[in-house]
Amino acid sequence: MANSQAMCTSFKVEILNGIHALGTSVVRAGTTADSFKAALYLVSATTGAGNTVYTATGEVSGTGYVAGGVDLTGAPDWIAPTSTGTTAFSTPTNSFVYTTVTLATAFDAVMIYNSTQGNKAVSVHTFGSQTVTAGTFTLTMPTNDATTGLIRMA
Repeated sequence: MANSQAMCTSFKVEILNGIHALGTSVVRAGTTADSFKAALYLVSATTGAGNTVYTATGEVSGTGYVAGGVDLTGAPDWIAPTSTGTTAFSTPTNSFVYTTVTLATAFDAVMIYNSTQGNKAVSVHTFGSQTVTAGTFTLTMPTNDATTGLIRMA
């Protein structure tokens, strides 16, 4: 067997766990899991990979919806990062639930962000255009595995 170039799988899991700081500007004072939120965005918004932090620009508004979205629930918010093969992955512990909301303007995206670390953006996920009238909107989380986990590093 020959040598092969690759990012080590253990490193991928450790990155998801916040073990490695590759720059000098990263300072971690605590060892507890951070808190995360999920905000919804209008179809007309331009939220995506370029976002570095949560933004209210393009976020939905309506009865029962609080700016900034909902807190991820669970203890911790994410299933512990792990790996299968060469893919590291983690998925939020529970679905995102927006209860008793009226969101009349079409929306199609959610931004997950780290509210403990200065509202730093984690990811943006899109779905089909939605509206809600006096109801509950739920984003069901996928199976936490190397193929469908919400955050995957291959």
